[in-house]
Parts: sequence; C-alpha cells; structure tokens
Amino acid sequence: MSALGGVVRGGLGRRRVQTLVMALTVTMAVTASVLAAGLVVASRAPFAHAFARQNGAHLTVRADGAKATAAQLAATARVPGVTAAAGPDPVVSLRPTVEEGSGRGIPPGERLPPLTVVGRDQAGGGVDRADLTAGAWAAGKGQIVVNADGPPFAIGDRLTFQALPGRPTLTVVGRARSVSRTAGAWVTPAQATALVAPGASRTYQMRYRLRAAGTDAEVARARAAIAAALPPGTLDGAASYLKTKLAAERTSATFVPFVVAFGLLGLAMSVLIIGVVVSGSVGAATRRIGVLKSLGFTPAQVARAYVGQALIPAAAGTGLGVVLANLLSVPVLRQAEDAYGAGSLTIAPWVDAAVAAGALAVVAATALVPALRAGRLRTIDAIAVGRTGRATGRGRGPRRLLGRLPLPRPVSLGLADPFTRPGRSATMIASVVLGTVGVTFCAGLALSLHSVQHGLDHRSPGEVVVRADGPPPGGGPARPPKPADPAAVAAKIAAQPGTRAYFRTGRAQIGVAGRAGAVNAVAYEGDSSWGPYTMISGRWFRSAGEAVVPTGFLRATGTRVGDTVTLTNEGRSAPVRVVGEALDLSDEGMTVLTPAASLAGLRIETEPGSVQFNVDLAPGTGVRAYLASLNGVLGQGGPQAQRNTSEASTTIIAMDTLAGMLTAMLVAVAGLGVLNTVVLDTRERAHDLGVHRALGMTPGQTTAMVLTSVAGIGLVAGAAGVPLGLALHARVLPAMGESAGTGLPAGALDPYGAPLLAALLLGGLAIAAAGALLPATWAARIRTATALRTE
Repeated sequence: MSALGGVVRGGLGRRRVQTLVMALTVTMAVTASVLAAGLVVASRAPFAHAFARQNGAHLTVRADGAKATAAQLAATARVPGVTAAAGPDPVVSLRPTVEEGSGRGIPPGERLPPLTVVGRDQAGGGVDRADLTAGAWAAGKGQIVVNADGPPFAIGDRLTFQALPGRPTLTVVGRARSVSRTAGAWVTPAQATALVAPGASRTYQMRYRLRAAGTDAEVARARAAIAAALPPGTLDGAASYLKTKLAAERTSATFVPFVVAFGLLGLAMSVLIIGVVVSGSVGAATRRIGVLKSLGFTPAQVARAYVGQALIPAAAGTGLGVVLANLLSVPVLRQAEDAYGAGSLTIAPWVDAAVAAGALAVVAATALVPALRAGRLRTIDAIAVGRTGRATGRGRGPRRLLGRLPLPRPVSLGLADPFTRPGRSATMIASVVLGTVGVTFCAGLALSLHSVQHGLDHRSPGEVVVRADGPPPGGGPARPPKPADPAAVAAKIAAQPGTRAYFRTGRAQIGVAGRAGAVNAVAYEGDSSWGPYTMISGRWFRSAGEAVVPTGFLRATGTRVGDTVTLTNEGRSAPVRVVGEALDLSDEGMTVLTPAASLAGLRIETEPGSVQFNVDLAPGTGVRAYLASLNGVLGQGGPQAQRNTSEASTTIIAMDTLAGMLTAMLVAVAGLGVLNTVVLDTRERAHDLGVHRALGMTPGQTTAMVLTSVAGIGLVAGAAGVPLGLALHARVLPAMGESAGTGLPAGALDPYGAPLLAALLLGGLAIAAAGALLPATWAARIRTATALRTE
C-alpha cells in the first residue's frame, strides 16, 4: 500500500494543472447536478408540501363584526369537522398610494388596487403560518408586512391610505408569503383596527383547518356548519383553498417541463464532462502505466493507483460542489418560490448525498476502464504508446489536405489537430453541443416568455384606466359606494383633451347551452379594434353576434373557431359565432369576449365594480397631466382615473431568471470540459510545440494554432447544437402551454429570427474558444528548450 500511495501522491504532484482542472470540473458538474436535481424535486407538488408545512387554511371566512362578537367567532373552532382555527383577526380592504421614492416601477401618488390587510400579531400559529422572505414582522404602529406575491414593494417603502382620515402612512418592514393567500398585507391587530373608516363596521377573518376538505362539497358543508353556529348573515364571504390549490398546481405544472429539460441537460452534461476529464487524464498516463508495470506492479495495482489519483481531486471537487450548490440554491430556489408561491424551498439532503455518490461512482468507473485497458497492455507496448501516440499516422491525411489550402500554417495545423485524437474530439464536441443546446433553448425561452407577457398585457390596453366603481374606503360592508353612470363617465372621457380612443367593458355571469355552470362574459362598448387581445388563431370581433374566447373555453365546450355557441340567461338565449381564440389565462379561460350588443337579448346586469374604461392617449399627451385633469372632472368619491400598469407575472420572471442562471452553469461546465481536454492535449504536445517554436513559430502563432484546434469543433458543435436546441424549444414550450391550459401565439412558438440564429451558430465557437484560451496562453509562453526536453 505504501508503494501505491507513493504512486498516487507522485501522480497528483506531477500533474498539478490537470489535477486542479479535474477538481474544478467536478465541482462545476456536481454544482449543476445538485441544482438541477433539486429543482426537479422541488417541482413535485410544491403547493401540497408548502400547505402541509405552513398548516394552510382549508377555509377562510370574512365575518361582519356588527352581527357577531369576537367570542362567538372564536367559538366556531369547536364546530364539528374543524380541527384547528385561527382568529378572529381584524381585516380591512384599502387602496394604498405609494409615496415619493417608494415602489419599484410604481409612479408616486398612484392609487393601487384594493389591498386586503389583516391584523395578526405574529407570522406563526397553528393555522396559515406566513413565511417571512425578507425583513421582520410588524411589531407596532406604522408598520406593514406585504405579501411577496403582490405589488413590488421593497422594505422601507411608504404606503399612504388617502381615503382614511389623517391619510395614515405605513412603512413596509417585511415581505412574507402565505400559501393560503389569505391576505395582501399584515399589520398588528391594533393597527388594523385603527385603519377602519369612521362609520364602517368592523370585519374579522377566521381561518380553519378541516378534517375533510378534499372536495368542494366537503368544504361547503364545513362552511354551512360554521355559518349555522353564528347569527344569521354574519359571514360576508368565504374562500376555499381548493381554488388556490388548482391555480398553484397549474402554475407548477407549467414550470415543470422547463425545469426538467434544464435538469436533464445539466445531469447529462455533468456525467459526460466527468467521464471526459477522468478518462482523458488516465488515458494520457499510458506510458507511465507501462513504466509502473516494468517495475513489477500488477494490472490490478495499476488500476487502483489511477482510480485513487482520480478520486482524490474528484472527492475534493464533489464536496466543494455540494457546498457551492447549496449556496447558489438560495437565489435559484427563491425564484422558484416566486413562481410556485410555495414558501421556502430547499435542496433535499438526499439529493446532495445521491449526487455526490453518483459523481464519485462515475469518476471511479471512467478511471477504471482506461486504467485496466492500459494495465493489460504488454509493458513495451504501453511505453511505446505513451511515447509515440501522436506518430501513429492518425490525422496525417487531413493535415496534408489542409496544408494544401491557402491558409497560414498555424491555422492549418490547428484545424487538423482534432483528427489526431478523434475520440477525444468527439467527446469535446458532445460537451460543447450540450452547452449550445442550453444557450439556444434559453434564448428562445426568454423571447417566448416575453412574447407571452406582452400578449397578456394586451388584455388591458391603453395608458389610462378608469374604474367606475370602487370598494368602501376601509373596513366592512357599510356605506357601499353609489355606482357611477357609465354614460356620464364616457362623456367626460370623450370631452377630455388628449383622449385618442377609449372603450368600456363590464363583466357578468352567463350560461352556455349544453354546459353546466356559468362563464364570464366581458361586454365591450365602443371601438375596441385598437386594443384587442393577443390572438392565438382567428381574429378579433368586428360586430355584434361575434365573440372571441380563450383556449380554455374551446376545450371545455368542445368547440372550434368558426363554430356558433348559444349564450343563455334566465331562459333567454343569444347565439354568437366564435371568430377568434385569444391568449387569456384568467378564470381557467372560461370567458366570452363580445360586443355588448351581442348580449342585449339576455338582459344581463354587469357586476358591481366591473365597469372599466380603457383610454388610449393622443401622441404627446403626458399621462400625469391627463390623470390630474380627468380626475378633476370626475370629482371626489366617484370613478377615478389611474395609470394602466402592466402586472408582470412572477412565474414568467422566475422562469426567465432561472433559465439564465442554469444556462450560465451549463456553459461554464462545457467550457471547463474544453479547458481540460485542451490542457491534456497541449501537455502531450509540449515536445511538438517546442519543435514548432524552434522552427520560428511566434507566441501569437502558437496561440492561434491552439485556438484554431477547437474552432472547427466549436463550429461543428454549433451547427449540431442549435437544431437540437430548436427542437427542444419546440417540444417544451407547447408542453408548458398545455400545462397552463392555453394555446400559444405564433410569436411565442417561433421566436427565433435570422440574426439570432446566426449568433447562436457561433455560440459553440465562443464556448470552445473561451475554454481553450488559458491553455493557449500557456502554450504561447512555454520556453522552447523546456518544451523540447518534455517527453
């Protein structure tokens, strides 16, 4: 063992550069593998895991404090079927306004949509624990914790509630996430009580965990039992976790195809790179193995020695890679948390252990095979292979052919070099191909996600929106606002200088013949041709009797674009022809978009608070000045105009960020694979480099020769990797759309333009050149005499 130990130590000391490169490569490969496997595992039922960990609420109710006391509400925790309860906590619904210097991307003074603010003295508890993602929990007056899935508020931002007396201002001290989606923000109970508007009744929130909550019927029975235990009319509303669960599972299902694609790419590349690095390192030591055999070492002892030489740096790299992966998982999994809305995600310990064991097993296997093969060679053959491996005739034909071309000699030598060791060149091509596939897929995914986000923004076009109705200024159901006259609001918008175009929409619940249950109807009044939805197929409606519907509606009703569907309401019916399929993920796609005249025969009433005007401004009109002028005309206490701000999807942002992170990791691993291969190659060719230098090759020409030796590989890898990346994109993106329950517009399915494809084709060349740059620099700096003495 002492002799073998000396061989191992001597080999590691003699090949310090290769040992360092092997350790770094294994580190990056293990890091990529742990992150990839961890993301795939985290994508499995993230809502269910988070719901169990946070003790999520199966049922959340809102109760009128004027009809039931806090004690009566607390007593509902003993209703049969309830296993745990939290509350009663005061709750108010308020419209915040951001102060100057607050709110990333939100203009100061802009009134935001209503925010449900719950008074809770702690984030924990037996039901619906909130996970703090940043900052601290509200501990006193003037502090507020915002939902991490809500508007992009940062810690330190100041929110003012202008509808309340004294215009109270609260400072954001933390961001938290509740898997049950029970609040948009949290304050202390005393602060929540202080935010109730004068004259409004107190409203409370109760959260329950139920013994049976697997179906809507079971949750409804629990709600009925709780309502029966309270004075009549106490419950103002209730929310079941099942709807939140459905939305969360659809989001995570959308995420899974993309994560799995990157995960498999990362795992495949990691196994390939480790195999290339280890087998290349052992294969390069064939002559040394012959020397050891001449000294009396058996093939088994030789194999053990070289497996040990591979495992020592690999073990160090594996340990470092696991640590690095868990550090990098913090920002990576934070993006996944934002996408899933699932609270804190971590790398499972068994993933660390499995990847580490797998990496060391791959290292041992890939080192054992070439070591045994070399160990079984006759001693004289092993020594001869080591000394004359480059003089076997391989590559002479391509070298002669390229030498006849009108190319500089260093370039022709470099281009011919991959043919000398075709096996090593093939593995290098494979690693660069996988890196190019990742870059191509990531670029297409980012463009597709941007196209989808842009398409979703089209659902509410125009720079300004005017909502004709609003919630009470704070607190409970007292003093509901009087609905504004839509015709009067429309007249004021039309008369306002700077208005270029506008239309009005209102929502109502209607039926569809042949289908149980109601769907949403969005009735348009005015010319909406300037602001249609993004179309997947067909066109936007042009007249009464035509309708546009999302993919979800078509699938649920079994209809296609061009079919006629019959809308119903209380015994009345109205046929409409479906002329287009629109991109819309809200309400599971069960929406009908049509002119109001199409629904005239149904005599429907629009839902309170649903009437909205979308306004397009004339060129050169300032939004701020227009808002101030129009709100002055509309008056106080009625409809309010506000800037139309698009809502960026946290899922899309998370996918985009994750794709960039994982692609950078794949490219780094591919580059290290190239680096290791070129290091082995230049070390083996040190004597040849010395001959070239002695014949007058300059350091610049030496660098060019080494870089050119990987240029052809990079171009071939780019030519192979780009089509594979396109194919992966073409397979994964429709699967993501299918998981989200929607088709995708043509711009999202085919985002690649000619300039981008040309750049991507050069991506393999860039990866190969970056990996070869360091050994090329070393080759240029080696002294001629030193190189000529190298065996």
